[in-house]
Amino acid sequence: MAGGVNRKISAASARAHTRRAKQNSSFQLPPGMFMKALVALFIGFSAWTYQAIQPPPSKIIGSPDGPPVTAPFIKLSDGRRLAYKEHGVPKENAKHKIVFVHGFDSCRHDAVVAETLSPETVEDLGIYIVSFDRPGYGESDPNPKRTVKGMASDIEELADQLGLGHRFYVIGLSMGGQVLWSCLKYIPHRLAGAAILAPVVNYWWAGFPANLSTEAYSQQLRQDQWALRVSHYTPWLTYFWNTQKWFPASSVVAHSRDILSDQDKELMAKLEKRGTYVEQVRQQGEFESLHRDMIVGFGTWEFTPLDLENPFPNNEGSVHLWHGADDRLVPVKPQRYIAQRLPWIHYHELPGAGHLFPHADGMCDNIVKALLTEG
Repeated sequence: MAGGVNRKISAASARAHTRRAKQNSSFQLPPGMFMKALVALFIGFSAWTYQAIQPPPSKIIGSPDGPPVTAPFIKLSDGRRLAYKEHGVPKENAKHKIVFVHGFDSCRHDAVVAETLSPETVEDLGIYIVSFDRPGYGESDPNPKRTVKGMASDIEELADQLGLGHRFYVIGLSMGGQVLWSCLKYIPHRLAGAAILAPVVNYWWAGFPANLSTEAYSQQLRQDQWALRVSHYTPWLTYFWNTQKWFPASSVVAHSRDILSDQDKELMAKLEKRGTYVEQVRQQGEFESLHRDMIVGFGTWEFTPLDLENPFPNNEGSVHLWHGADDRLVPVKPQRYIAQRLPWIHYHELPGAGHLFPHADGMCDNIVKALLTEG
């Protein structure tokens, strides 16, 4: 009796096991389908990744869907438009002609030297200043092929088309100050003098001692270290990195006050006028303005400023480097090293000053007078 019961139980268990096996097998993919599903998933993820890292097209100035043309401009030899703004005395009456190069996330209206010079200095020294929108900013066409050398060529063409003469002065601030190294490299014969204000440093320039560049780099906020690292090593990810929401991107792009010194915070009130034109700065899109700036500025340069030669061996002009000792955006130590390596540079270090020191009262008068009167 017990044996019969056991056989019935065993038979029932076997039938239940068979049903479960059939049920489980119904959820299994047919042979080869699993691999196809995996491939499809990979293709879908790759397509999403490609779309995520591709910047949107730039909003071309003057196009039906783009911002309007409001500024005077020249046409460069490659067909690009370069918008500019004139300041100071009439050009035909000027004794000194200056090209001003604006910084990161700025435009032709951010010509601090032109905006803060005293009328007496402008008239007494006969100063004419032209500022311009660097490629992709404001109303200047983007330059997808932009290079370090190309910026110097743009400045030379601007000077020629505006009739500034064989020699002219250049003043650059921050990222615009970095541009001036390319002027000293590629068009030194066109310069009457240069004032480099708080220039951005590329931590990968050849010639910097490893301990110095490492120390200066480590003084950046962690998020900025990553933003610069991405721009240098994987420039094709620059747009994605600075627009994704998972990790903090560049604090400079985000206008964080964490990178400001005490003096910078006091001077911020002087920038309130930017509210009248700040929307013009990025109006063509962030990639061809901000991100292209980062890719070029922190990319691999074909030269290093540390090897530049004196453009004025006979003291027919001068080069001045101004930097705030409390600059928390661009550390001061690399500037000191550059000044030591290039003793022909007149180095001015300002105790207690931050990155925005040119906005301090009377500062630009001092800068311009030193540039125009010191040989």
